Amino acid sequence: MRPIGTTPGPSGPESADWRRRALLRTARDVADDLAADAIVRDQAGRPPLDEAARLREAGLPAALTPPGPGRGVDWATGCAVIREIAAADSSVGDVLARHYVHAWSGRFYASHEHATALEEESVRGQWLWTGSVGTPSPHGVSVGPDLTLRPRATGYLLDGRRSVDTAVAAADQIVVDAVCTATGDVLVVRIPPGAQGVSLEPARDRLGQRVAGAGEVVLDRVTITPGHVLGRRPHDEESTAPFTGLAEPALRLALCHVALGITEGALTEARDLSRGGHAHRLPGEDPDLFLAYGELASAAQTATAVVDRATDVMARALAAGAQLDPEVPAGVAALVATAETVMSRAALHITARVLELADAPGLDRFWRNARVLTAHRPVAHRLRSIGEHYLNGSHHPVAAAFP
Repeated sequence: MRPIGTTPGPSGPESADWRRRALLRTARDVADDLAADAIVRDQAGRPPLDEAARLREAGLPAALTPPGPGRGVDWATGCAVIREIAAADSSVGDVLARHYVHAWSGRFYASHEHATALEEESVRGQWLWTGSVGTPSPHGVSVGPDLTLRPRATGYLLDGRRSVDTAVAAADQIVVDAVCTATGDVLVVRIPPGAQGVSLEPARDRLGQRVAGAGEVVLDRVTITPGHVLGRRPHDEESTAPFTGLAEPALRLALCHVALGITEGALTEARDLSRGGHAHRLPGEDPDLFLAYGELASAAQTATAVVDRATDVMARALAAGAQLDPEVPAGVAALVATAETVMSRAALHITARVLELADAPGLDRFWRNARVLTAHRPVAHRLRSIGEHYLNGSHHPVAAAFP
């Protein structure tokens, strides 16, 4: 497997396109590598330490950072990489999706200078990011903090515990939000996992996404220096800067691409099994099988079209940076919520249906992974938010379906 950047590419206008194509080739190589032992690793359910090493070897953590001079990748390309990896192993796709979005944390919360320095250091160090940052309340109603920051002369002491969905034992940087006990401000900070006072409790016996490395981060008087503070997270939607308002829907949209990868992986594996045929059901002579796969392929393509539209709009919004129009995030969030709704239904339906069409060990992992990925995003909640935005033209982002 050749890491990105080991072969010199062209300069000038063609360089960006060359890097994009090279990155997608690398992603396909990594996906082929992961697919070879995906079932075995899913059954073992161990933290993704080996998988993180594979990603670093290929240069993907450094590649999937925000775009800058000679580094990073645009949003649409990053999502294409995530989808490619997720089709082979959705747990690793989940790791990469959350890494990519949390690598944008500097731009969402910090100053331009701080964000630039952080991204450059992340690329040099091949940092793998994860985290869990709450969302501002739509009506200013705050929930009791699970993490607190106590000021001290040289920064803060961070205490509490926080559930993290991926890579708790494999990440280089963990991004969380915590309440300052002196001011009541919610600050977004990054934690090097090796810091004194940090302990990890990996989740065990998960239904799906078993290799994603979910767990809890327990923090006991962890020193947070000023350089580890990214910025302030607003208490409510009204005080959220337009660009910061993209942080939460960006994560949800990246996870839609993980779900797309699951549906693509499930359909591909089931198709290959069905092509093998059985004595009583030859695929070339079974119109019912044609009908079933036609329906599933159409559902997958419909979901892909909706997610891709949201991806294009998100890409334009992220490219606008600080010049983003204040009314744009609400529309972006509405499209993301629509993509989630369509994608959730398609992923659950397709991954359940393929179990009826093909019979092979490990095929059930696609349904389990889709179920875990969509479990905390109720469709009715999203539909109400989409309806409110459609009827009232609300300028507030469509509410998240999960905290």
